[in-house]
Amino acid sequence: MLRHAEPVMGTVVSFAVRGADDLAVLAGPIAELHRLDALFSTYRAESEISRLGRGELTVEQCDPLVGEVLTSCRAVAAETDGYFSERAGGELDPSGWVKGWAVERASALLAQAGHPDHSITGGGDVRARGRSEEGRPWRVGVVDPHQPDRVLAVLTAAHDFAVATSGTAERGEHILDPRTRRPAATGMSSVTVVGPELSRTDAYATAAYAMGPIRALTWLTKLPDHEALAVLPDGRRLGTPGISRYLG
Repeated sequence: MLRHAEPVMGTVVSFAVRGADDLAVLAGPIAELHRLDALFSTYRAESEISRLGRGELTVEQCDPLVGEVLTSCRAVAAETDGYFSERAGGELDPSGWVKGWAVERASALLAQAGHPDHSITGGGDVRARGRSEEGRPWRVGVVDPHQPDRVLAVLTAAHDFAVATSGTAERGEHILDPRTRRPAATGMSSVTVVGPELSRTDAYATAAYAMGPIRALTWLTKLPDHEALAVLPDGRRLGTPGISRYLG
């Protein structure tokens, strides 16, 4: 099992690739992550997304991926009734889509290169494909937001899946309600969403946290192929009806 941790996109992206032992197999995915970071980092004044936000570029003058990302963000905003946005505090910031989407692209590159059995973890969110060691399904731990050194649940699936968690345990109140531009006060400590791919799963987790537990779980229950587990401030856990099939 090849394992590698790459600092990129303001976090660490960790790879585990079954049946590989040469770091060269990660050259393409790692290069793609750094390319996307250079395009979309809101912390780099020279990135295209920063220049677009300042009005120095138009979308048409940017890399085509910029327009693709903004289109995807607006689609998720419509799906979530405005609980997701490509703007944070009024500033252009599609980070809520970009991280999961970037990991998804890296995963696709690995699969296309003949390494379908792998998992990639970026900032705690996971894209798992194929099988882990000895042909076992991948297992993803969900951290207890009240005791970060404790795993409160383990998620697994017999097929490819993605897991994304939003909450305040690691970064405090960093998730804004797009409608008020203030920290989302939602009555949840964290929400974990399971879905078929990480781009939307990550964005849905962000939106679900902003919604609060009842609205979020009601909405997620209606979504095909997505399930969720919410942790409340008093430690109670609530889930969508199908989350039990992922608990292993």
